Amino acid sequence: MSKKQQKQQPQQAQQQQSKKPNKEVTKQYEQYVKQFTPKPKYFSNSLKAFVVGGCICAAALYIQNLLMDKGLSEKTAGAYVTVILVCTAQLLTGFGVFDTIGKFAGAGVFVPITGFANSMVAPAMEYKKEGPVLGVGAKLFSLAGAVLVCGITVSAIIGMIYYFIK
Repeated sequence: MSKKQQKQQPQQAQQQQSKKPNKEVTKQYEQYVKQFTPKPKYFSNSLKAFVVGGCICAAALYIQNLLMDKGLSEKTAGAYVTVILVCTAQLLTGFGVFDTIGKFAGAGVFVPITGFANSMVAPAMEYKKEGPVLGVGAKLFSLAGAVLVCGITVSAIIGMIYYFIK
């Protein structure tokens, strides 16, 4: 056996021995983490999301029906309801109430358009100490910015084309 092979054998044995304890340590750590990781409550979380999301949608439909009874078209009433939902979610985020509702209801409050409104206002509220322009103004559209910029630009272009064609 060459000297090189003799040196490699002890090194390989040491590497194999060092791997075994690492695997054992990893398994022990995983068991330790499992002890402190909370178990998700799928049924109760789903039920809360369903009830709160359903209440939001039922309230929106009720408001839409009230507006339609006042003489608005279904499309116009739907647009008003969307604006009402977005403004309400933004106000609740600004007052710090939306996060509390979100912790309780989960996806039931974040999946409707209210979640989009929250995603716009929350970063702005976080950076309000930096001032109205560099703080609130700069962060207002940080999360939803690309969607808004593209949507507003396309709608403005389509609106101008429609105006000139008609």
